[in-house]
Amino acid sequence: MEVHHLKIFASVYRNKSFTKASKQLHISQPTVSEHIKNLEIALGCSLFDRLGRTILPTVEADLLYPRALKILDDLDRLQEDLAMAGERIGGELVLGASTIPGTYILPGLAVGFKEKYPDISFEIRIGDTATVTEQVLNHELLYGIVGDRTHPQQLDYQPLFADELILVAAPSVIAGPLQSPAALYGVPFLIREQGSGTRNIMEYFLKRAKIDPARLNIVATLGSTAAVREALKTGLGASILSRLAVHEELQTGNLQEYQIPGLKMKRHFYSIKHKKRTLPLHYQAFSHYIQRMADPELVVNIQS
Repeated sequence: MEVHHLKIFASVYRNKSFTKASKQLHISQPTVSEHIKNLEIALGCSLFDRLGRTILPTVEADLLYPRALKILDDLDRLQEDLAMAGERIGGELVLGASTIPGTYILPGLAVGFKEKYPDISFEIRIGDTATVTEQVLNHELLYGIVGDRTHPQQLDYQPLFADELILVAAPSVIAGPLQSPAALYGVPFLIREQGSGTRNIMEYFLKRAKIDPARLNIVATLGSTAAVREALKTGLGASILSRLAVHEELQTGNLQEYQIPGLKMKRHFYSIKHKKRTLPLHYQAFSHYIQRMADPELVVNIQS
């Protein structure tokens, strides 16, 4: 079985058309048909039922398609690794990151990447999502990791990991379980500053639950997750923060998690780069590395 057979098969399967596949691959339709025929002979089965001008994938084609994609993807990654093996991956990576990924996720990824490429050094600039995004837009940074998609027209966003936002407070602040989302109006509340990805996502989810963020009993607006966390421990109020940010406090009992009935708040962290910029080799290598480590459906956690 030859690789180009699989590439042509995948295109035909995806397009449900020999003609469309030939246009996509810039080869003639007879050539497409010949490759599919040769693949069918090699596999000993029919892959497409020809129904006049239309084709339908067979059961065997349905089985082959996801495996063909995996083979092609593995080959692409192998080619990237071999290409990079012939180049010296070194230099300084200046990365921007919003608070949660910059504090809890990026350092671990940096350690793993540096073990693979010892000549790399890191500078990690932590700011809120709006600041990091603006720096990438203005070409002050080549690469960043943020918690909200705000400029998809200008920036490439690649999902990395999922995160869960939860309502937390010192045990004395909230008397008992919330009976409804509207019960939040009676809770003294701490929030992050404007521009925070955590605040943007929190407000989005609250509005979906018919809760007006402007009607919350805001007792303080603070400029960092760390500041909110410390204020929470004093009993000043409650807040909605990343589970990662309060992991230790939940373990020790200094803070308690409260369920908001009918509301689960899951968001993603994204890598970002400007669509008009080409990343240098060492940035490309880091981007490939974290994409391989990524699982957009996995809610990241800290092991106790």
